[in-house]
Amino acid sequence: MMGEKRLFEAYKNAAHPLQGHGKRNLNVLKEALEQFDGNLDSDIYGSGKIIEDFQQKIADDLGKESAVFFPSGTMAQQIALRIWCDRKGVDRVAYHPLCHLEIHEEDGLKKLHGIEPILLADKDRVIGLEDVVGLKEEISCLLLELPQREIGGQLPEYETLEAISRFCRDNGIKLHLDGARLYEVLPYYRKTAAEVCELFDSVYISFYKGFGGLAGAILAGNAEFTEESKVWKRRHGGDLISLYPYIISADYYFDQRVGKMEQYYEGAKELASHLNECSGISTLPEKPVSNMFHVHFHLPQKQIESILIDVYEQTGIGITGYVKEISDNECTFEASIGDQYENVPKEELKNMFTLLNQKLTQHNQS
Repeated sequence: MMGEKRLFEAYKNAAHPLQGHGKRNLNVLKEALEQFDGNLDSDIYGSGKIIEDFQQKIADDLGKESAVFFPSGTMAQQIALRIWCDRKGVDRVAYHPLCHLEIHEEDGLKKLHGIEPILLADKDRVIGLEDVVGLKEEISCLLLELPQREIGGQLPEYETLEAISRFCRDNGIKLHLDGARLYEVLPYYRKTAAEVCELFDSVYISFYKGFGGLAGAILAGNAEFTEESKVWKRRHGGDLISLYPYIISADYYFDQRVGKMEQYYEGAKELASHLNECSGISTLPEKPVSNMFHVHFHLPQKQIESILIDVYEQTGIGITGYVKEISDNECTFEASIGDQYENVPKEELKNMFTLLNQKLTQHNQS
């Protein structure tokens, strides 16, 4: 525990931390609020110009007829799946074994909605067409997460997505996109958000991950679907009297960063290349397909923490504020590239990895 705390403090105090967009403090909201007219009327229980204009703006960008702003993606996705199950009268959906709904939501889909999940594919790979075609149970909806975060942000090839979409439409299965990081994968696919979303019946995106806003999510689809989602939003308690701090933040940082996703993607590939050249480090995937990937150290957690702290103190560059133990001789962390990576001088970055590699090589040889 002491090593974990020291690593976090060393990362926090580094002159050049590599991860994300920077500290999540009150300036995240302050900076966004300063761009808006203080006399602008607030939204009230899901209505008003500020929320309605933003919803339509994102719906248009996603190529969908309509969209609804939710305080959380957890709420939005459970509601989407509930709507599709009610429409078909089949309370079963399919998704990956490491889907957010399965491992991070305390069985909300099952407990709140009585929906049974069918787990598709091996947990270490993405869902393929053969998994969907091989389904033995009738389902109302298939959920695909792009990218699959828990396995390093892996992605199916675009042709696979197209084939799965065709199969679902031919067989009366709704296709829902967990697109919390949708915009982050567009540089790899070389597609627009609307082109990807055309393959799906409903889409969720997040505004605090790649965009770095306060919180909040959009659920998009046709008008009939989104109108029904508003009813469920009220039932879930998601219609707060005002959501404008989240909306203003989402709108501002969306505009600030939607055009930077290529930069973040290129940064992730560069960082992964540096890491893979170091002794005892590998990344998953080896070559990232978005701005995020997983890093594996093939040494015990305590040794890695000590090495990283030493490197941070000598170079002023921080790679991560934590490493998670996988086994006695392996630990890992998730890398996610945002604005901060571009602030690191390239020569200093190269020198830092030279030092890191030297220290790892010494430990591996001892």
